[in-house]
Amino acid sequence: MAEKHTYGQILKSSALIGGSSIINIAIGVVRTKAMAILLGPSGVGLMGLYGSITDFTISIAGMGINNSGVRQIAEAVGSDDTEKIARTATVLRRISIFLGLLGAVFLIGFSRPVSTLTFGNDQHVTAIALLSVVVFFNLLSAGQGALIQGMRQISDLAKMGILGTLLGTLITIPLVYFLREKGVVPSLMLIAALSLLTSWWYSRKIPIETTSISTAQMGQEAAALLKLGFAFMVSGLLMTGAAYVVRLIIVRKVGFDAAGLYQSAWTLGGLYIGFILQAMGADFYPRLTAIAKDNAECNRVVNEQAYVSLLLAGPGVIATLTFASLVITLFYTPKFEGAVEILRWLCLGMTLRVISWPMGFIIVAKGMQNLLIISELAWTLVYLGLAWLCVSHFSLKGAGIAFFGSYVFHVLMIYLVVRRLSGFRWSNTNLKTSFLFLTLIIVVFCSFYTLPSIAAIGVGSLAVLLSGVYSIQVLLNLVSLDRIPRSVLRVLMWFRLASPGSSNECNDLELTVKATNAMENKPLESINRLIYAFMICAVFSIWACWYEYAYGWSIELESFESELLYLKTLAQYVFQGLKQ
Repeated sequence: MAEKHTYGQILKSSALIGGSSIINIAIGVVRTKAMAILLGPSGVGLMGLYGSITDFTISIAGMGINNSGVRQIAEAVGSDDTEKIARTATVLRRISIFLGLLGAVFLIGFSRPVSTLTFGNDQHVTAIALLSVVVFFNLLSAGQGALIQGMRQISDLAKMGILGTLLGTLITIPLVYFLREKGVVPSLMLIAALSLLTSWWYSRKIPIETTSISTAQMGQEAAALLKLGFAFMVSGLLMTGAAYVVRLIIVRKVGFDAAGLYQSAWTLGGLYIGFILQAMGADFYPRLTAIAKDNAECNRVVNEQAYVSLLLAGPGVIATLTFASLVITLFYTPKFEGAVEILRWLCLGMTLRVISWPMGFIIVAKGMQNLLIISELAWTLVYLGLAWLCVSHFSLKGAGIAFFGSYVFHVLMIYLVVRRLSGFRWSNTNLKTSFLFLTLIIVVFCSFYTLPSIAAIGVGSLAVLLSGVYSIQVLLNLVSLDRIPRSVLRVLMWFRLASPGSSNECNDLELTVKATNAMENKPLESINRLIYAFMICAVFSIWACWYEYAYGWSIELESFESELLYLKTLAQYVFQGLKQ
């Protein structure tokens, strides 16, 4: 097993970013619910299109310097080169201002063509021109955020996100309440301004030496940032461009309301996975950059990051699949019920994204610009091709099917690339964990297409419980229990997920080395056997219901009462196994 302190660092950064994401989600629930009630599907779709236009412009004008800035600063931090840190930070800020102005002018100049391309008319020219302010503020904020991330000030990065989201929500809701759709653009402008303010507040706290930079040094640093940044720009442009084109395909082939349903499903599909990916980018990326030249160490760290990410993502994805209808209603309104099916397909793709992203960071950390561009271009072409075909044949849910199919391709492609680049191979532990979670996710997904609704929800709920217990048990084995906060440890002990060696230690909760050694985790073998037994039962039920539907064969789950009896028996079996 790899060193425990490495897993501890991963979990610490995930907890910081994840905790801030949970708070952001809670705030986002309020804002999203308000937007859904005030604007409806068409208004949410309009907001999504404006967001895509802004993101697309930022990808072009930003030149990827926020990502390249993180890498350059992290590399300098790894070598303790304070002078290089100061030079890079100064150049990064100046370039951010220049590119922000360039992006704003660009969007103003092309506002009419963009309006015609997006909406089929020029009625949104003024609104799109005003989005130039959003572009300018966001690019300045990104430059300051790159400095914070490169210096690995993860705590400040988390606080910055929370504060920006909270202030943005407090501003957005009143604006949209009074102005309705006319308040969408002003709200986006104010959110960007508040984001800039919070990033400036936290970046000014970083001690950077004052240094004078000659024109030659300025050009040298700028060239290094822009050379690598160009690859990031192309990558980001392809990703945001693909999202923009998919929305256009939906609007043209299905309708404007469908774009709102897609936007709601996309937001919720990436909500839980987002905090894992954010933590990966916030801490894992600069940490990997510092050791990128050591292939063996690099591959070990990637395997560890992927392992923890799978353990954190699995239960959340299964919960989203199971309670998709409830989540849609909670975050939006019953009018968005049509987004449930596409949300489930997006969850499948998001799971594969968690698997592929840690590998992809090897390419980024090593600064392989050409490989990065080629891989992203290949994924984009596959995604857009699948989107065109699937939306044409399967309507709105086709966009979700296309996203899932594109990430099947992405996982295979990235694995082959990094295997040649650094000799990367999946560890046996990751292969087993991936198989377990992917099988559980597929079983729950298929249950909603074959089993009666109540039976499918029951199967999904039990899968959430089992996968959650499994993840907690494995994570407890990866870190020392004396590093777990008391409040969290009390909860784990209350649920019997960790047990003390003596009653006195349990009551006092003295987290000393002696007490830590006395603590024991429940054996993983029993929960493993229980999960596989559950999957066999669930697969048999799915097969039986499918066989009945296809061939008219009578089975025991015909009535509502028998469904409840079946779920009760299965639940009793699961809980009995957990007690043991």
